[in-house]
Amino acid sequence: MVGLIGIIAPCSISLGCLLSLIERLIFWRYGLDRALEFVGNHPFLFGILAVLAVLFFAIENKRSGKKISPNTLGMMVNSQNAQLIDIRAKKKFETGYIQGSRNIPFTNLKDRLEEIRAIEHPVIIICDMGVQAGAAIQMIGKNNVYRLEGGIGGWQGAGMPLVGLKDAKPKSKGKAKPSLHK
Repeated sequence: MVGLIGIIAPCSISLGCLLSLIERLIFWRYGLDRALEFVGNHPFLFGILAVLAVLFFAIENKRSGKKISPNTLGMMVNSQNAQLIDIRAKKKFETGYIQGSRNIPFTNLKDRLEEIRAIEHPVIIICDMGVQAGAAIQMIGKNNVYRLEGGIGGWQGAGMPLVGLKDAKPKSKGKAKPSLHK
């Protein structure tokens, strides 16, 4: 009898999970049918919603600045003499930074806005993950200011080296690339 319960119990649990999954799929399908019915009955409202969603993402993307990839950063520095500004805190900057960048912590950015606006070459703002750089671009309010996509994390994720302390190495899968340590 105990052996029979040991066989039936897992089957009933599996059957219960399967029935629960089927029930959820039926309700999801029913909800999807109702949503499609709503869209069919109210195309004007759905059109307005779609336009607002597109406008929201377009404005939000423009507001947070143009993104450039780690590979594009090197090309812009070499061809257009782009200036790199790292807005991370001094302590984080000292753990590793992109060669040629200078540190202006985000907390000090307001005091140095005129200095940054006076730069005639393109300016690339660098932060930890690429998010805070968007706020910095808004503060600067200049056309040729970009943000590094993914920030330092994206830079290291692309296998690019940092300079600074010995423990700042690129995060790469497989073989390690040579670094630019001084």
